[in-house]
Amino acid sequence: MENNLNFINKYKNPKNIRFESFYKALSIANKRNHKIIVETGTSRGKQKFLFFSKFNWKDGMSTLLFAEFANLVNGKLYSCDLSKKNINNAKKFTKKFNENIIFIESDSIKFLENINFKIDFLYLDSFDGHNQELASKHQLMEIKAVIKKLHRNSLVLLDDKTSKSKLSLDFMLKNNFKILNESINQILLSFKV
Repeated sequence: MENNLNFINKYKNPKNIRFESFYKALSIANKRNHKIIVETGTSRGKQKFLFFSKFNWKDGMSTLLFAEFANLVNGKLYSCDLSKKNINNAKKFTKKFNENIIFIESDSIKFLENINFKIDFLYLDSFDGHNQELASKHQLMEIKAVIKKLHRNSLVLLDDKTSKSKLSLDFMLKNNFKILNESINQILLSFKV
């Protein structure tokens, strides 16, 4: 049964350059009855002054968006980040959805290797793309670590397309994936069926 995705419109901030891509991905996830979401790279928000954190729309605020979607579908979001600070900031933003989120402080590759369940929706956004070569290799290692934990209806959303997705995209296309949607920043893929 499809759920109403009207909640997503509140994330349509002019600075949220990933909004359309997120909307398309979650619409498909909703139609496929997805409930298990895994994200690498937790939304970190912005630190203002000493104690006040606020949304960072350039970040996309994926953790908050996915948490609300998980709440809507009675699902679970597993959000992994290496930074305790990022996780603590995200916990503040997602407080009202805490029953639907599990935060994991870990290297994303180790986390993905140790998952013992099938993933419906995978979002790869760890390792900032400032060093494109290292970021690209890292994302490739992530998808290799998790590919057997995806099922035929799983969705994979690769972030930072221009700075870190070339290697992982090539690998996925050679391993029976197809592109469902592509934007300036992201690529959405699924297995060919």
